[in-house]
Amino acid sequence: MATFNDYDAYASAYDADTENNVYNALYERPATLALVGDVAGSKVLDAGCGSGALSRALVAAGAAVTGVDLSTGLLAIARTRLGPDVPLIRADLNQQLPIRSSTFDVVVASLVMHYVHDWSRPLTEFRRVLVPGGCVVISTHHPFVDFRLAGEGDYLGTYEFTEEWVKSGETFQMKFWHRPLHAMFDAFSAAGFTVERVSEPRPGAAVRDRSPEHFDRLSREAPFIFFTLRVRESASASWRGRRDGGRASPRASPEEAG
Repeated sequence: MATFNDYDAYASAYDADTENNVYNALYERPATLALVGDVAGSKVLDAGCGSGALSRALVAAGAAVTGVDLSTGLLAIARTRLGPDVPLIRADLNQQLPIRSSTFDVVVASLVMHYVHDWSRPLTEFRRVLVPGGCVVISTHHPFVDFRLAGEGDYLGTYEFTEEWVKSGETFQMKFWHRPLHAMFDAFSAAGFTVERVSEPRPGAAVRDRSPEHFDRLSREAPFIFFTLRVRESASASWRGRRDGGRASPRASPEEAG
């Protein structure tokens, strides 16, 4: 029986591929950082930090970063990449995070939400750990592209599909969740967020210089879609009221992993 999404088993191969490839390093990561903007002096949660490439860029931009990921193997690579001063937490985005409420100015979820069936828990947690006025930046599979990859012929459904990856010469079995665009917006709204921006970026000069073929394809088809979310003021006030009223239990400080 195939094992899916086993990042611990292929952490090194995955990291070696995504460190400098076109889709991650030259397309998705710069687009995410552009949406995040100036983070100097800000506290940023990298939710689904993987091996820490995005966290490293955020630290270089002056942010105080905390990384969260489920994979022990990827967190070990992130620890080597980021050094001892960046808190790294092993945690499941499907569960409550071991982080105090109102801790971060920004939450970044880079290419992680397509692994999650029910978005309500991670989005609710993102809202909880944000300070008032904080924002979330999300990149995820573009629903129109992944429904074609899934081969289901059903854009409007929400369903799991599988894909085979080849990274650094190794083949891996992957599972993802497809959901249509309206389901994404419904989840954002239900969690108390307003969508400030939707982005389907074109590739930059670095992609053109590396691979004219990829540049041509990414100029016509966006594999990922990006969102900037802001907590609705009414939702923020309601959450603060619940927390201050003593009905929301406090959480422990982040515990460093590894």
